[in-house]
This record gives sequence, C-alpha cells and structure tokens, in this order.
Amino acid sequence: MVSTGWSAPGVYPVKRKIREQLLTVEEFEEFYAQAVARLTGQLYVMTGDLQEAQDVVQEAFVKAWVRRGRLERDGQPEAWIRTVAWRLAVSRWRFRRRSADAWGRGSGAPEYVEPPDPGHVVLVDALRELPAQQRRTLTLHYLCDLTVEQIAGETGLSASTIKTHLVRGRAALAHRLHDPRIEEAPDV
Repeated sequence: MVSTGWSAPGVYPVKRKIREQLLTVEEFEEFYAQAVARLTGQLYVMTGDLQEAQDVVQEAFVKAWVRRGRLERDGQPEAWIRTVAWRLAVSRWRFRRRSADAWGRGSGAPEYVEPPDPGHVVLVDALRELPAQQRRTLTLHYLCDLTVEQIAGETGLSASTIKTHLVRGRAALAHRLHDPRIEEAPDV
C-alpha cells in the first residue's frame, strides 16, 4: 500500500484534547472517597438490601472508571453512577426472580449481627412495600436532595410523573408508618 502522506486534519489535536479531559487516578480516587458511602446509602434505601447496594455501587464505579473521561464531560458523574447502579440492581432482581435456584444458595447465617433499630426496620419494610419507581423517586428526592426536574432528567420520566410518584409514595408511607398510639394519646 502506498502512503500519500496525507492525514485527516485535526486527528491528533482531538486525541490530545480527549486525553486532557480524562480524570487522573488521584481525581477518581478522591471522587470515589467522597461519593461511595452516599451512593451506597441511597441504593440501600432503593433496594432494601445493604449487600446488594454495596455490590451494585462497586460495579457501577468499575464501569465509571472505564469511561471516566466521558463522565467529566457529562458534569454529573454521581448521577450517572447512581443510575447505572440502579439499573444493575433491577437487572439482578429480575435475574433472581427468574432463577429458582438462587433461593437455595447461601453460605449460612453469620455468627452474630447487631439487631437494627426498630424504627429503621419499620421504615425499610415500608419502603420495600412501595412500587420500585415510587421508592426510587422518594429516595432521589429526600435522600439525594434532587429536585423534581433533576429526578426527571435522571430517570427519563416527566416532571408530572415524578410529582405523582412523590405524592403517592408519601401517602403510602404515611399509611404504612401510621402509629396508632398517636390517635390514642389524649388531647392536651
């Protein structure tokens, strides 16, 4: 093959510019240190399973590492990782649901685990009873402090749908978390 000496204009400057936009190892480590606990907590509320939340957040961070140059340009790496982690959790849930063998697998109970706070158990149980989209919307709004518009952008749902999920989710939680002792208390 004969070389003409011609090369596409701007190829090398584009590659250089892309390289300059990649997060350095140190920058990514700093981002990870700042975001991993927050994202794990958010996914725990969304999934109701701490181990699952830890797993999907770690897997999402691995995917983020691979595409770290594009994450910086996106400007919202935490939202991207949260969305990837949520999708991974949903995919795993669907897989387990289809796989009858998954229920029999286990390494046994741990030796001793501190019991959780009763209020925490009630809240997690109430959240688990909500439809997944309501649970996710409530988590993004109240734990992640995202606005309705930000949630709509992250989930791909309309703002009015997000508002509907928030209203219905709050009502369902209020019903599930209803404390009968409040009605029995005498008026002061």
